[in-house]
Amino acid sequence: MSFPITRRRKAAAAAGVGALVFAGLVTLPATLAAAAPGCDITYTTSDWTEGPSTGGFTGTVVVKNTGDALTSWTLKFAFPGGQTFTQGWSANWTASGANVTATNLSWNGALATGASTSLGFNGRWTGTNPKPTAFTLNGVTCTTGGVTPSASASASASPSTRPSSSPSASPSASPSASPSASPSSSPSPSTSPSPTDPTSKVDNPYAGARGYVNPEWKSKAESVAGGSRVSNTSTAVWLDRIAAINGSATSMGLVAHLDEALRQYNAGTGPLVAQFVIYDLPGRDCSALASNGELGPNDLPRYKTEYIDPIAEILARPKYSALRIVAIVEIDSLPNLVTNTNIATCATMAANGGYVNGIGYALKKLGAISNVYNYIDAAHHGWIGWDTNLGPSATKFKQAATAEGSTVNNVHGFITNTANYSALTEPYFTINTTVNGTTVRQSKWVDWNQYVDELSFAQSFRTKLIAEGFNSNIGMLIDTSRNGWGGANRPTAASTSTDVTTFVNQSRIDRRIHAGNWCNQSGAGLGERPKANPAPGIDAYVWVKPPGESDGASQVIANDEGKGFDRMCDPTYTGNGLNGNNMTGALPNAPLSGQWFSAQFAELMANAYPPLS
Repeated sequence: MSFPITRRRKAAAAAGVGALVFAGLVTLPATLAAAAPGCDITYTTSDWTEGPSTGGFTGTVVVKNTGDALTSWTLKFAFPGGQTFTQGWSANWTASGANVTATNLSWNGALATGASTSLGFNGRWTGTNPKPTAFTLNGVTCTTGGVTPSASASASASPSTRPSSSPSASPSASPSASPSASPSSSPSPSTSPSPTDPTSKVDNPYAGARGYVNPEWKSKAESVAGGSRVSNTSTAVWLDRIAAINGSATSMGLVAHLDEALRQYNAGTGPLVAQFVIYDLPGRDCSALASNGELGPNDLPRYKTEYIDPIAEILARPKYSALRIVAIVEIDSLPNLVTNTNIATCATMAANGGYVNGIGYALKKLGAISNVYNYIDAAHHGWIGWDTNLGPSATKFKQAATAEGSTVNNVHGFITNTANYSALTEPYFTINTTVNGTTVRQSKWVDWNQYVDELSFAQSFRTKLIAEGFNSNIGMLIDTSRNGWGGANRPTAASTSTDVTTFVNQSRIDRRIHAGNWCNQSGAGLGERPKANPAPGIDAYVWVKPPGESDGASQVIANDEGKGFDRMCDPTYTGNGLNGNNMTGALPNAPLSGQWFSAQFAELMANAYPPLS
C-alpha cells in the first residue's frame, strides 16, 4: 500500500519474479466423496546467489480451493532439483529430504469454494532452482494444466537487479500479493539505490512513501470473507517478546520481515516505510493484565541486552539502509506513571525507573540508526486529556527522552490512540459546544475532559510537548485502525436534546459504553486508511494495531507469554473505577492478545468508516 499525499509522485508496484501458475480440477476418488477437492496453485520464488552455483530462495505458494468448502487441508509437493527446505510461515511445515508438507493453522484451515490462502518458506539450492511440477491438496493431485514450469534463476543471475518486465499495479496496491522472506542466516538481494540519501533522516518518513504489507497479516485478513478489500494495507509488526525477534517455524522474525520489506521496496518505486512496535518493557502495561509481558519489574538488564540490543543490531545492518523504519516505542507505559500509581505494579515501575530508563535506552540505541524514526506512545485523549494529566505526561515523556544518555533529538514524534478506539473526530460537537447554556464538558461522557476526539488532542498535545522542550518539527501519528465507528448505529446528525448528557450520547460517533473501555470493543469499525500529512502537525494516520488481532482473552487461557486475564476483556464484567463501573462492551470468545480474532475482524469491516466498497 502507499501513504497518499498531495502531489506525491505515483509509485508503480511490480509483481514478484518467478511466478508459475498450475491449475487443475480432478475427478474425486470415492474415499473423499464427502468433499470434492480441487485446487489452483501459484508457486513463486525469489532467488539469490551466495557463491558459485549455490544460493537461497524464498518460495510462496498460493492455494486456491476450487472444490467444495474445506475445514482443514494438507498440501504436499517435492523439490525436483535437490533443494532443501529451511523454514516457513502461515502453515505447519515439515520436510523430509525433497518432500515438503504444509498443514493449515487454526486461522486458515477453512477455505470456502474460490477462497485462497498464501504460504511462505525459505530454502537453499545448488546448481539451479527448478520449480515443483506436482502438488496435492488433501491427497488429490492439482494438475499443471499443461503449463510448462519456467526455468529458475541460474547461479549467474544478479540478485541485485530489480525485475525488468513485471506488470505494473495501482500505487495503493502491495508490491506483491504473496508473502516471502529471506532467511536470517543468508544474504538477501542487495538494494537498488535509494531515491533519497538513506543516511539522513527526512522530516516525515511517511511522505511520498509506500507502506510495508505484512504477508502474515495479509494472509489472515484474506481468510475472512471480504478481507481482500483491505489486505494490502500497511500494518505494524509487533515485537512483543524476545522470541519474536527470531520468529519461529510458523511466524516471521524481524530479519524475515525486513527482507520482505526490502523485496517490496525493490519491486516498486519510491521510499518504503516499515513499522515495528517495540513492546517488551519490564513490568509491561502495569495496569492491564491482558497485555502483561514476559519480563518482571526488575528485568531492565534483560530488556537492554536480550531485547533492545539485538533489535538495534539487526536494524542497523547496511542492507536495510534504504528502508524507512518507524519504531513505535513502548505503548501503555509512561502514562501509567502519571495516572495509575495507585496500582502496585505501576508504583513499582515509577519507583525503580524501569519504564523511564528502558525507554531512554531504546531511544538512544534506535535513534542512533540513520534510517530509524522513533515515535513514543502518548496514550489517547480519554486517558490523559485532562489538564491534571496532560502537563505531567509531557514532563514524564521528557524525562524518559533524556534518560540513559538519550536526548530529545532521538524522538521524531509521538503516536496517540495506539490499539485504542477513540474517534478521530466528532463531527457533531466540539469541546466548545454548549447545550442550553451548559458546556459539553459537563456531560457524563466527556466528564470535564479538555478534548472530545483524537485529532484535536494530538494537535494540542504536540504544542504542549514542544513547549516542554521537544524539537519544534516533531510530528504526530494517530492509529486509525479501529476507530471508524460506522455501521447502522453511527449518528447522522446532532441530537436535538436540550439535556447536555443526552445530547452528547445521541450525537457522538464513538459508541463505547465508557471512554475507559479498551478491549475488543463491540460495534467498532475500521477507521481512516493510512495516509501521510492528513492534517497540520500530523505526520500520518496509521494502522499500528493490525485489525483482527485480539486485545485480550475474554476468559482465562493458559499461556507461556506472561499474558494474564483482565476482566476488562470479559463481556459479563460490570466494571471498576477505570471505566466508571460500567459494562466493558467487550466481544465474547476472544483469544489471547495479539492472536487472530476473525469474528472481530469481520465486525470491523462491517462497521468501517469510511465504508468499504
